[in-house]
Formats: sequence, C-alpha cells, structure tokens
Amino acid sequence: MDMKDIMRQAQEMQGKLAEAQEKLELIEAIGTSGGGMVKVTLKGKGEMASMSIDPSLIDPNDPEIIEDLVKAAHDDARRKLDAAHAEAMKDATSGMGMLPGFKMPF
Repeated sequence: MDMKDIMRQAQEMQGKLAEAQEKLELIEAIGTSGGGMVKVTLKGKGEMASMSIDPSLIDPNDPEIIEDLVKAAHDDARRKLDAAHAEAMKDATSGMGMLPGFKMPF
C-alpha cells in the first residue's frame, strides 16, 4: 500500500463513521420493567425522550417501588441503546481493514 491508498482508505472510514454518527442520533430505545408497566424511551445520545408509568403502580405509601422500576426500565433502555450503537459502528466499519502498522487498543 502506498500513502495515497492509505489516505483514501482513511477518508472512506471517516465518511462512514460520520454517517454512522448521524444514524446513531436517530435511534430510539425503549426499556421496560414491571411487566411493561414502566417504559422509558432514550434517544440516540442517551437523553430521555419519554417515560410512562401505569397508574395502578402509584401508591403514595410506597414510592420506592416506582423508583426501582424506573431505574430498571432506564437500564434496560440503555442496554438496548448501547447494543444498537455497537451494531451501527460494526456496520460502519465492516469491510475496512486496519491500516498497516495500526494496532488496537490505542
């Protein structure tokens, strides 16, 4: 490989990574807990887009149950979002070999 080929390959990878970043921003992940009674939706960068709680869960004498279910639903959504990010990055970098002499991890 000459320097021209290396630069071309680096530019292609940069373009694919930029495209993947744009796609990641559009991803939404829905996490649930309590058998679907609590739902949390996260956007691509991790910000919460929405949350819903089934009214039958609301007990003023036991707020901890809702707190635990919201945390669990958020964790579920975060895991799904992380998996979607990993898949998008895998797709963006598929077919691209490493540059000669380039070693992972950094």
